[in-house]
Amino acid sequence: MQPNEMSSRPWLEYCLLALLALFWGSSYLFIKVALADLPPITLMAARVSGAAVLLTAVVLWRGHRFPGDRESWQTLLVQAGFNAFVPWTILAWGQQFVDASLASVLNSTSPIFVLIFTAFVTRHEVLGATRVLGVALGLGGVIFIVGIGALAGLGDQVAGQLACLFAAALYGCAAIYGKRFSHQPPAVTAAGTMILSSAVLVPLALLVDQPWTLHVSLQSAGAAAMLSIFCTGFALLLYFRLVRTIGSLGVASQAYLRSGFGVMLGIVLLGETLSLPVATGLVATVAGVVLINLRTRRRKGAAAVA
Repeated sequence: MQPNEMSSRPWLEYCLLALLALFWGSSYLFIKVALADLPPITLMAARVSGAAVLLTAVVLWRGHRFPGDRESWQTLLVQAGFNAFVPWTILAWGQQFVDASLASVLNSTSPIFVLIFTAFVTRHEVLGATRVLGVALGLGGVIFIVGIGALAGLGDQVAGQLACLFAAALYGCAAIYGKRFSHQPPAVTAAGTMILSSAVLVPLALLVDQPWTLHVSLQSAGAAAMLSIFCTGFALLLYFRLVRTIGSLGVASQAYLRSGFGVMLGIVLLGETLSLPVATGLVATVAGVVLINLRTRRRKGAAAVA
């Protein structure tokens, strides 16, 4: 499979993108629950170390090999900084001061950062009016889903809000930088980033938080485990596959689907009702994601005709 190309089953890539959005969308809930007993650095250390163990087991089970040169590990460290230990720690800190709805909107801006970086810095992907419209439509949909009122808190907790935006910008960098690893299996890239993230965060947590002194409830521990296994380990396997198949802006578009999954889970599990603005937002986010990824499908079709 060539980088930035859909597979022969494009519907599969969309399903995997939706599953990634479900994993990362539910991480907000697990972080909120786990933060009741775990400080941000310790929580993120637990998140990445548990994922590192899981992903290393996957690498060994699949018979893959980790890179043996220093340069490869240096690039993995940069990717880990963009994708994991820096934005996750900053976001966990920021969520202590920002309402979940506003954090969801601010953290859904990563496709905008990918668009800006691609247009003015890297120019590694072709952009057009359709993709730009998709980015704008998706963000508008997220705002409709969480409610216009979520924006009322803008400017109240500036540091926390800037933290959420900075994390989104780093996610945008990660989606672009992650294309460097298209030559190796997603499991190797995912495991490598988590191993290096653990090497940074675990000593930092031991030094700053002294986690052996904490009293952690079963609920917080369970939330941390779900965050590590599903929202991190399995999610990163999907992420690095999708960077390779649908490109930087395509994989970043999953940020728009997170709020939609939150709404659907509320309807299915909590019996919440679907209002017209929320339904409009859901349609807009899905349409935005389709428009962002439409270019890849067309290019694939054009190549087949040629």
